Amino acid sequence: MAGGERIFVQAIRRYCANHGITVDVRSGGWLIAMRRGERRHFAFGYDIGLNSAIAHRLANDKSATAEVLSLSGVPCIAHRLFLNPSLGEHVVETGWREAMLALLAQNPRGVVVKPNEGTSGRSVFWVTSPDQLDRAVSEVFASSLGLVISPYVEIEQEIRVILLDRTPLVVYRKERPSVVGDGVHSVRDLARATGQEEQLNQLDAAALDAVAPRGERRVLTWRHNLDAGAQPVLVNDDEVRAACVKLAIDAASAIGIAFASVDVVRVDGAWRVLEINSGVMMEALAKPYPDLVQATYDAALDRVFGESTG
Repeated sequence: MAGGERIFVQAIRRYCANHGITVDVRSGGWLIAMRRGERRHFAFGYDIGLNSAIAHRLANDKSATAEVLSLSGVPCIAHRLFLNPSLGEHVVETGWREAMLALLAQNPRGVVVKPNEGTSGRSVFWVTSPDQLDRAVSEVFASSLGLVISPYVEIEQEIRVILLDRTPLVVYRKERPSVVGDGVHSVRDLARATGQEEQLNQLDAAALDAVAPRGERRVLTWRHNLDAGAQPVLVNDDEVRAACVKLAIDAASAIGIAFASVDVVRVDGAWRVLEINSGVMMEALAKPYPDLVQATYDAALDRVFGESTG
């Protein structure tokens, strides 16, 4: 087994080895062909192939997901779609920049700009001024055909629920990198002392130079993405878990998806859906919980190959 293979590929290899299934990994691990007898099944990217084409498309489109959830009465974070002007005037509405500026004006705390499709929190910007907006839009449009703008909200907690056929397999929170004040050193110095220098560009100078009171926790980033340094921690609070699972099931049912991860956020004490991912990626989760990750992919593959799960 190649040492650099993704956890997703490794998990499929293990399952296939234990179930007499031939596996052929192509395209650097992004295309996986599995065969048992005359039957062949494919996995692509992080998509294990359980979801319908329309559910997959909806989940991968942040704007479409938000629209469907709103139509279904599922609380969610709004995502307004803007198409890349390079698509031409017959596709893109005139006045798109003015509409973006209007959204910014309507949200005094700022807005979040990000690609309409994609995961891992790449090219995600919190902007509070027209100049920042223009820079963010330019960067996203350089590599994407569409972007979404949502109001910036103070996320108190972000929970990910991984579902298979309305059954929660994994529920964990994303714990942002942080430091604990000692009443003496600045947030900047504490971050460096704890080996979190890479997070220092997430805060402004005033926040970095502040001295936090002893025992007070200061987060180093507004983003909850695992790729941005957040750590996965299993949710043990029964009340929180139940609320997030119910909302995730409502969201998955609304778009008709079978196997997905649903990100749920608490804002002003209320839970809302942030987004749904059709490709279930658990690379970061596999470090602290490797057996749980394998069991989750095993359950999905049991569904693919018609195995009894007892």
